[in-house]
Amino acid sequence: MKTIQEAVEITIRKTPFIEEALNEKLINVSSLARVILPEVAQQLKKEVKVGAVMMAINRLSPANELRIRKNIKRLALNLGDVIVRSDLCDYTFKNTPTLFKRIAAILGEAAENNDLFLTISQGIFETNIVASKTLQTLIKETFENELLINNVNDLASITIKLPKENLEQSGIYYFILKQFAWANIAVQEVISTTHEMTIVVKEEDVNETFSILMDLKLG
Repeated sequence: MKTIQEAVEITIRKTPFIEEALNEKLINVSSLARVILPEVAQQLKKEVKVGAVMMAINRLSPANELRIRKNIKRLALNLGDVIVRSDLCDYTFKNTPTLFKRIAAILGEAAENNDLFLTISQGIFETNIVASKTLQTLIKETFENELLINNVNDLASITIKLPKENLEQSGIYYFILKQFAWANIAVQEVISTTHEMTIVVKEEDVNETFSILMDLKLG
């Protein structure tokens, strides 16, 4: 049978922002207890008193979370080069047998010009293309008969070289992306490889995005 302590932990862990603010003592425990009381009671299927929830919140151990944050912070200080590219466009198409054949034409064009930016991410149902605006006409012509799901222009990308240890540390992507959420920056796309992470944002947000990443590197 689930205890009040377990129910409170499950509820708070669902919202990392609350968990972090709680550890930083930025949240009033009494107010938080009243907010999560209905969900805790629902999990336990019985009436629960606010005082009992407050006690459970105060007993939460931040040790594991603080250890993870410390390790992530250390990795952030070891982030490699930060590369910015502007004048980008973003296209999302429905996956079809013909779409994959037409992608080859775009890749061939990009291979002839090292100055072009091009990433192609294939999902189960759709494929996303982020490219330099100079490829925009070619993309429109090549995929004219494909089903366009979404198109966004005036974008910029910031690519971060990640340390090798990022594969062994949980939370590194969350640690980076949460900074943008706090700053109210809408991330348009996240593209990753083993040791690179590319964040695509609106051009109007690129300076603030770059500043946040540099702050992470400098600690």
